[in-house]
Amino acid sequence: MKGMTCLLIVLLIIGSYIFGTINGAYYIGKIYFRKDIRELGSTTAGARNAGRVFGKGAFIGAILVDAFKTFLPLGIGYMLGLSPWVQALLALSVLFGHIWPIQLGGKGGKGVVVYLAAVLMMVPVGLFASFLLLLIVKLLKVKLTGVGLLILVPAPIILFVQHEWQAAGLFSLMLIIVIFVHKRGVSIE
Repeated sequence: MKGMTCLLIVLLIIGSYIFGTINGAYYIGKIYFRKDIRELGSTTAGARNAGRVFGKGAFIGAILVDAFKTFLPLGIGYMLGLSPWVQALLALSVLFGHIWPIQLGGKGGKGVVVYLAAVLMMVPVGLFASFLLLLIVKLLKVKLTGVGLLILVPAPIILFVQHEWQAAGLFSLMLIIVIFVHKRGVSIE
């Protein structure tokens, strides 16, 4: 039975990566506009660039696709009763697929929507805390580009406080990856 559980987890990790490669901004651009978003605007395949290049509908569509592709594997993991750290591992796999999709030559998004969707599924209070931080930043009129990614920090902290050490570690790793990708200019949202 234990071997079956390990095999199931491996298959879910692979499936999560595959779901992650379904890039909302890229496919909306290709299907509806017949253009490669990675060649337009900021040249990144993310919701923000899709919104700038193709409009509000593309922005919302990209967010919905990227959120759904995160919700599905995490929802399956939850329904199967997998532990929070295994679910966080599935979220990390979706993030890898989003940022480094094999079918797009490793040039995907920056992972913010995927990260926030994983937070919504696993640490909903973390998303609320992130929005509170965003509100504070806006009220203080601090330039968002400099501190914008800091609003993503509450989820790993909350998991740590809840004694979900492994999930907290994986969410911290996801956060580091998202920050690194943004700082290096490697892909998109």
